[in-house]
Amino acid sequence: MNPTIQPVYDYLLSLQQHIVSQLESIDGARFETDQWERAEGGGGLSRYLENSTVFERAAVLFSHVKGSTLPPSASAQRPELAGRPWEAMGVSLVIHPRNPYVPTSHMNVRLFVAHPTQDDQEPVFWFGGGLDLTPYYLFESDAIHFHQMCADALEPFGTDKYPAYKKWCDDYFYLKHRNETRGIGGIFFDDVNEAGFEQSFALIRSVGDHFTKAYIPIVKARYQMEYGQRERDFQAYRRGRYVEFNLVFDRGTLFGLQSGGRTESILLSMPPMAHWRYCWEPEPNSPEAQLYEYLKPRAWLNNV
Repeated sequence: MNPTIQPVYDYLLSLQQHIVSQLESIDGARFETDQWERAEGGGGLSRYLENSTVFERAAVLFSHVKGSTLPPSASAQRPELAGRPWEAMGVSLVIHPRNPYVPTSHMNVRLFVAHPTQDDQEPVFWFGGGLDLTPYYLFESDAIHFHQMCADALEPFGTDKYPAYKKWCDDYFYLKHRNETRGIGGIFFDDVNEAGFEQSFALIRSVGDHFTKAYIPIVKARYQMEYGQRERDFQAYRRGRYVEFNLVFDRGTLFGLQSGGRTESILLSMPPMAHWRYCWEPEPNSPEAQLYEYLKPRAWLNNV
């Protein structure tokens, strides 16, 4: 492996293990492990829980894959790189808790490299990632805490980063056909390389390291709250929005499928159960209706 990217590879594997250990300490169950190889090059390590006590599904995935030609989803924004061989590695996770009062959460940090095809070319790299929160019953204190951790992760890299990456997240995780956001956002960024390799790598390390600080306290505060069938039904209905976004808009899902990725790992981000109801609307002034007040971009920290 290129010595420049070896530290990224090592960090991502350690991050995966750290997150798995933190989740296991709450749930009490042990993650399953599925190591796989990709015919065109590379492979990955999938760590997952299915139908456990606290987490109905939790997937913490590491992948390091290679290809001979950039797929359309990667070269659309940079046509000058079309045709180049590529290499990508990252950790991606989605957590679908059982208790409807615990939000779903997603996090991803990744490195992408387009390798040269001619002697006069240089490798082109970019980093990306983010984390976001998708509640079913929102506690404002949870949203504020989550966004504060996002801001703390980015603060060493400039005061402009959190406002910019928060807006990017609000714009990205938006279901245009529903005219609503997927959840209450977080941060999202891509194509990060202007500060150089080491500083860009430091940024995704900070984001990765702040995930458990952002999410675990929320899980611990909510996972023992009492709930009934009404709450589970609403959770399943809102999970349908999660599926819609992932299959219609998500660039990571599209990239994985276009690049011949491992379908089982790509779709492990889906909730284990989701429902759709025809023209359903929550009762006015109900707890379910309150969620819709937050499904549009809003400031959570100091008017940002």
